[in-house]
Amino acid sequence: MQPEVRAASLHGYVDLATGLGADAAALVADAGLDIASLATPDRWIPAAGAARLLATTAEATGRADFGLLMSQRRRLSTLGPLSVVLREEPDVRSALGLLLRYERSYNEALHLEVAEAGGLATIRLRFDAGQPVPTEQTLDLATAAVVGILRTFLGDDWQPLSTCFAHPAPADLTTHLGLFGERLRFDHEFAGLVVGSADLDRPNASSDPALRPYTQQLLSTLPSARAESAVDQVRELVELLLPMGRASVDQVARSLGVDRRTLHRHLAGHGETYTSVLHAVRRRLAERYLAQGRQSLTDISGLLGFTAPSSFSRWFREQYGVAPRDWAG
Repeated sequence: MQPEVRAASLHGYVDLATGLGADAAALVADAGLDIASLATPDRWIPAAGAARLLATTAEATGRADFGLLMSQRRRLSTLGPLSVVLREEPDVRSALGLLLRYERSYNEALHLEVAEAGGLATIRLRFDAGQPVPTEQTLDLATAAVVGILRTFLGDDWQPLSTCFAHPAPADLTTHLGLFGERLRFDHEFAGLVVGSADLDRPNASSDPALRPYTQQLLSTLPSARAESAVDQVRELVELLLPMGRASVDQVARSLGVDRRTLHRHLAGHGETYTSVLHAVRRRLAERYLAQGRQSLTDISGLLGFTAPSSFSRWFREQYGVAPRDWAG
C-alpha cells in the first residue's frame, strides 16, 4: 500500500495556484488526484501525487518558493485531531514528541527525527512516498510547517538557529528570509532545522492541565502511532551515524542500550539482519543523492559511511550491477 497524506496538507492549493496564473484543475488531474478531494480536509490522498503536484506547480508558476507559500496557509489544525492534543501539552518537547510518534495520523510519508547533542537539537525531515518523486517542494513545505508549529508555542518572533535545505539556493530568497531568518544552509546533507535544546524545554503557557485527561483520551483514539520496532530504530540510527563514519553494529547497539547479540535477536524477530538494514538505508540514500546530481561521488561515499570512493563504487556495483556513474535511476 502506498503512503497517503491528509488532503488538509494541500489546504489553499487551488486559490494559491490560480492566483499565480496556473491551471490548478489541470495540474491536479495530471498529478493523478481528484480536485474535489482537496476540499475535504479529512480525506486521504496519495503522497506521491501530492509531491508531484507541488513540484509541477512550482515549475508551471516559476515559483521556486511555492512550497513555502503553501506553508503560509497552514494552521495547527491542519494536523487534524492531533492538533487538539498538541495545544495542551505541558512543554514544547512533549508536543514535538507527539508530532513524531503520531506522524502517521496526518502524513504516512513524512518522517521526522530528532537528535540532541551539545545543547542543540537537530530535526531532520524525510519524505518517502514509496516511489521516486521530486521532494524539494514537499520538504520545503514540511520544514516551514514545523517552524509554524514551534512558533505556536515559542511565539511568532522565534527563529531556528539554522534552517537546512538539501537543494541549491533559489535565485530569490525573499520568502525564505521572511519565514526563517538569515541563517539558511543550502545544498545541505539533510532538510530540517537546528534549534536550541533549551527551547524544547520551554513550558506551554497556554496549556490547561485540567484538559489533559480529555486530550489523552482523544490521543488513544488516533489510528496510527509511530511504530517503534527494532528495525525502525536501527534504520534511523544508521542514517544518523553514517555520515559520521560511526554506523557500526556495536555503536548502534550501544546507542539503543543493548548488546550486539540482543540487537541481532530483535532484528531477526522482524526477518532482518543488521547488514540488510544497513544496505537498505545506503541504497535509499545513494539513489536520492545520485538523482539530485549535486554531490560528487567522493562526497556521496562519505555520506554513506565509506572510507573511500572505490569502496562505495564496489558496493554500488554489487547492489545494482552498474557503476554509480552509469546508474539511470
